[in-house]
Amino acid sequence: MLTFYFAPGSSSMAVHIALYEIGMPFDARALSFARKEQLRPDYVALNPEGKVPVLIVDGKPLSEVAACLYYLAKTHPEANLIPTDLAGEAQAISWMSFVAATIHPAGRVGGPENVVKAFGLAERKLGTNDWALGAYSIADIHLFRLYWRYRTHATRHLNPDDYPRLETHFNRMMARPAVQRTLEVETEIGYELPW
Repeated sequence: MLTFYFAPGSSSMAVHIALYEIGMPFDARALSFARKEQLRPDYVALNPEGKVPVLIVDGKPLSEVAACLYYLAKTHPEANLIPTDLAGEAQAISWMSFVAATIHPAGRVGGPENVVKAFGLAERKLGTNDWALGAYSIADIHLFRLYWRYRTHATRHLNPDDYPRLETHFNRMMARPAVQRTLEVETEIGYELPW
């Protein structure tokens, strides 16, 4: 069984969704950012960065959202969370790199203007596709988590009306049972993120 360290509402939400998508049992260990539990020595021994997520796989810690999503998708091909061809897989990695390197740091690096710019790029990149890669994948999960955060908790940074494609994507994601279950569990624990 996998052990999953997370903090509600944080980037680990994407991995949480993927765990429910694959239907694999896991041992969930919520960390409180308010109590700085991610800086406890026992946790820093798992992830020296003191960040979430961490998956314990065969006794070894695996960190970073994209790596965790990739691992889950590749070890559970029946869930169809990543294309099976090399070009499609590379596109999934491209999307996840874009989300991690462009969207995720946008607020910290350039403030609200950069958030608007980053989601504008995501809007254009999504294009007319229902899903980032044409079919539902880990790229959609990764994109959703950040859009969810800015849309639902930091709306001063963006106006959802400016992103009709991302809004449609958001609504498709919100209808997924794995997303609903993740939001239910994480809401019950409570969000402690700076918004």
